[in-house]
Amino acid sequence: MEITDVAPVAVRQRIRGRARLAGRLTAVLDDERARYERLLAERHPGHSPAYAEADPPAWMLVRLETDEVSVDDLWGAGRAAPAAVGAAEPDPVARHEAELLQHLHTAHGDQVRGLADLLGERGAAAGPAVREVVREVVPLALDRFGLRLRCCTAGGGRTFDVRFDFPEPVNGTGELRYAMHTLFAAAAG
Repeated sequence: MEITDVAPVAVRQRIRGRARLAGRLTAVLDDERARYERLLAERHPGHSPAYAEADPPAWMLVRLETDEVSVDDLWGAGRAAPAAVGAAEPDPVARHEAELLQHLHTAHGDQVRGLADLLGERGAAAGPAVREVVREVVPLALDRFGLRLRCCTAGGGRTFDVRFDFPEPVNGTGELRYAMHTLFAAAAG
């Protein structure tokens, strides 16, 4: 199975990454069916499975027994143990990332653009006089640890990404709001 991660805000190179899961598909047996139906209901509240209405079912409930997990994105590539992926806690920001990035882009574009002023020497390494040559700054990714921006230079010459880490990981949108205000205040100050 391949999962493609597409940035929710229009940017160059919009595909942020791909994850590949390899393994075997096996049928969920009758004695396990109730457990998997509960798991589906927990993960997707309000979702009424189509198979519940079929009598007899026209399809089969299957699970992927994962042997390999690999991730390849704009920032690197690597592998993960399937057990580690299964045990990982979801990022508390992930569920709202798309709408938060779109909100940052449309409602706080000037403040997001102002973050380019924080690049300092990192920006100088990305290109001469970044403050003058950066034409566009777009929020690209957001997680509990920080914000990643896609910067484009004037004339569409170069594109580069920068990451702003939060002082501490956030545990929800309330803490995220405070972390973002801290970043914006640093850029304004």
